[in-house]
Formats: sequence, C-alpha cells, structure tokens
Amino acid sequence: MKSEKKRRFKKNLLAFKESIITERFSLNKDDFFILLDEATENTSFDRHYVYHTAWAVRKLKETAPEKHVDIGSSLYFSALGSVVAPILFYDYRPAQLFLPELETAHANLLDLHMQDNSVHSLSCMHVIEHIGLGRYGDPIDYDGDLKAIDELKRILKPGGNLFFVVPIGCKAKIQYNAHRIYTYDQILNYFSDFKLNEFSFIENNGINPILTNHDPSSIEEEYGCGCFWFSK
Repeated sequence: MKSEKKRRFKKNLLAFKESIITERFSLNKDDFFILLDEATENTSFDRHYVYHTAWAVRKLKETAPEKHVDIGSSLYFSALGSVVAPILFYDYRPAQLFLPELETAHANLLDLHMQDNSVHSLSCMHVIEHIGLGRYGDPIDYDGDLKAIDELKRILKPGGNLFFVVPIGCKAKIQYNAHRIYTYDQILNYFSDFKLNEFSFIENNGINPILTNHDPSSIEEEYGCGCFWFSK
C-alpha cells in the first residue's frame, strides 16, 4: 500500500511540473513536505473532540452566563466559546493564547484557588480521566480524579452549571498512562448530590452524530465519550 502511495506521489509530482505555465514558486526537493495518507474519500476527524466541543459551545449559548470558567478543556472550546461568553481558562500547563474575552492562567485541579461556591458556570471536559496518571507531568495518584471532581463540586455555586466530559464505556478501566474509562453509573455516583440535566453520548466509531439525551443502558462500546450537564 505504501509503495502504491509513493508511485501516486511521483506520478502527481510529474503531472504537477508539466502543468506549470509561469513559474511563480520555487519547487525544490529539499522543500518537499510529503503527505501520503490524506487522499481519502471523506475528511477524518476526532469524533470526541469535534462533537463534545460543539456540544459545549451550544450549552454555553443556551445557558448564557455572564462569565464562564473552564479548567483544562480543549483550547478550541475556550477559543470559540469566548465569542458566546467571556471565558477564564485555567490549565496545569497554561496556554499562551490571546483572544478578546478570553483570559488564561495556571491552576492545579487538585487544589483550585477559587473560593467555595464561587463559580456559576464551569466546564471541565476530557480532563479528569488523566489526573494522577502522570501523563502531563502531574503527580501520580490513583484517586487523583476523585480529588479533582471534589474540587469542581466545591467551587460551583448552588444553581450553577457544570459541563463535564469523560470517556464512557461498558466497563470501567484504566488504559495507563493515557486515561481512565468510566461507566455512566460511576459518574452519576460521583455527582450523586448534583442534578443531571442532560447526558449525551458520542460513539467512538460509526457515523452517528452526538446522541442527545442518550439512554445509557444501550451503551455497548468500550470507549465512547459522555457529555454530562450537571447543576448544583
């Protein structure tokens, strides 16, 4: 297969050179940036990260907070969501991202500097499953995820909204040192004192878009993406 792709590349390169009428760019072998795997029928994308960020931006629009706090989620969410509401983005490894209505700073999810019951609109998406595994330079801690969840619960105001996303599957397991995979019942148990407003599910494979208000009893995948909208 790779040899076929190389032959196609050479054939296309020859045809490209023959198509030159007026030379407007240099075309030197030393400058080649060869990509052999992108001539596909459809554009591929990470289903978890495209759909969960789209879900979260829509939730932000629906709830219309005066200000939103995000901890560690995809930069794409904060960058796009800051058009909907001013966002304070905190990360263990703060990003040098500069946009209107977006502030970035350092925060340790195991010891957040915010006061109890101080945040009205909060998100932490595809983050908790990594805490304590050392992948991002954080301290090793088997229960790091539970400690981080307790911090999220602590800082959220009564009546406030939390958009929470983690891998969800039919069996709880750790794929060390990448991430944990939770069951739906586990997450509900961890947030038993919160109200679940919505659970949506993103299949890891297939062509279905995000499944809104999904029936968790139908989850058979080992690794899907669960989107939870909780309120305190």
